[in-house]
This record gives sequence, C-alpha cells and structure tokens, in this order.
Amino acid sequence: MIFDRLPPLQTLRAFEATARLSSMTLAAAELHVTHGAISRQIRKLEDHLGCKLFFRLTRQIILTQEGAEFHHAVTRILGELMRESGRLRGMSPAGSLRISTTVSFASKWLAPRLSRFRQQYPELDIQLDVTDINVEFNDGQTDAAIRYGTGHYRGVLSERILDETVTPVCSPGYLKEHHGLTDVKELSNCVLLHEYRMLVNWEAWFDMAGEKNSRCHQGPLWTLGSMATEAAIRGEGVALGRSVLIADDVAAGRLVVPFPQYKLKAKRGYDLVYRPDNRDSFKLQILKQWLFAETGLKKD
Repeated sequence: MIFDRLPPLQTLRAFEATARLSSMTLAAAELHVTHGAISRQIRKLEDHLGCKLFFRLTRQIILTQEGAEFHHAVTRILGELMRESGRLRGMSPAGSLRISTTVSFASKWLAPRLSRFRQQYPELDIQLDVTDINVEFNDGQTDAAIRYGTGHYRGVLSERILDETVTPVCSPGYLKEHHGLTDVKELSNCVLLHEYRMLVNWEAWFDMAGEKNSRCHQGPLWTLGSMATEAAIRGEGVALGRSVLIADDVAAGRLVVPFPQYKLKAKRGYDLVYRPDNRDSFKLQILKQWLFAETGLKKD
C-alpha cells in the first residue's frame, strides 16, 4: 500500500517542532516528551528517508539542505491538515476572516475603515493580527496578509492594492510658526522627522525638489511611519509623510502638505498576500473586492 511508504506522524511532529524551534530541548517541552524521545523520532525519520535532516553541532542543531526542503513541505502539509480538521470540527468557522498586517497600516488605514467592511459583510467575523513580522501562512491560521514591500514574496501570491508617494507634512500650527513654509529652502530651519530604514528618505526628496540640504540627516528617528506621522501631528517637526498613512489626517486637517507639487514615488507599496491554494476562496474574493473598492482600483 502507498501509505506504508509514508513516515509515521509522530516523526513528522518531532521534526517540524525541532526545525521550527532549532532545538530538540524546546521541541520536547512543546510536545511534552523527553529530549531522548525527540532524538529517537528524528533518527527514525532520517532512517526512513535515507538522508540526514540536521547537522548536530556542540550546542546547536541546523537543518541540512534536504532538511530545509523537507521542512517546508511538512509545514505546508501539516498546516493543511490542521486547517481542514479545524474546519470539520467547527473550530475555524466559514464566517471568520483572519487578516495579518503591519502596525502602521493597521492603525492609519485599515482599522478606521473596517466598520464599513462589517456593515457590508456582517456575516464575516474579522480577526486582525497586527504585526511587522511576516506571517507564516502554512500554519493554516491566516487567510490573507497586507504587506509593505516590492510585490515579490516567496511561495505566495500577491496583488498590489496601494502605491505610495512621500511628501513633507506638518501640523497647521507648526506651519504657521514657520511663516507658511513657502520655499523648500525654509525646511533648513525646521526639525525633520525621520522613519527608520525608509528607502525613499529626506535626502532623496530634497534631490527631487532640486535642493541640497546638509541638515537632512538631522532630527528624531522613529521606528514606524505611523510614529513619525503622530509626531508631526503633535507639532514636533516636519515628517516625510507616506501618502497612504497621512491621507486621513490630511483630510481631517490634522496635517497639512506645504509642498504638494513635490511628491516622490516610493519604491515599495502595499500588497494583498495569500496562499496559492487560497486563490479561489470565497472569503478572499470578498476581501479583494472590498479592498479594491476602497482604494479605487479595478479588480481583475
């Protein structure tokens, strides 16, 4: 029988936990067995497959190339089993939609709009997972993610939902204090707020505006774009505002754009990311339709 050629499920659980945690000790604690039991299960699996899955060093265990490839397959398969068994047992109701997204995008764009989604689709229970760490889709827990990037993500499908430009923004009070900021050169007298690891930064913006500014690296540095935006709203300086994150604050008058003629296109944008096998999911199609309506994009 074909099933006789499959490795025992216990060996796969031991292998998956050890590979994910990079530790037999931690895997043993998670599975409530001994370190020796985990070691025996992995050796049994290696014997079954006829290859080494780990390099066993003095204080470290590292996946071999074969082990890394097998771990990817095992994670995907176990995730599908978990998802399907949960669905059959009613643990993952069809009425729930779990979306993972970044902190800045959730706080500045998605969360304020979710009430409209709930009004349009009251039968769907939205579960928002806010994290700047890329989600692991193979765990079967996440339906889709919205990520900020180049549009290329390994092992998944993606669709661009929002492109982005950057331009200086500040509070109305700060603008008044600096006499309206009618010339780019006047930014040399301002506190410039920075976002950590932003690819399209102040230096690039000044170059685009035709002005060299030796002070463009000076000023407070914020980890998240939403934090720099909030600092600008509080009147602490001028932020290089990302169009997606500042749109609602500009519309509400909390921020003003002193140089609307100088908008620099960002190298990244926001993408809807999902598993290939989830492409035809009814919930995903609803989410895509709503996102494209909100962003003004035409759905394919």
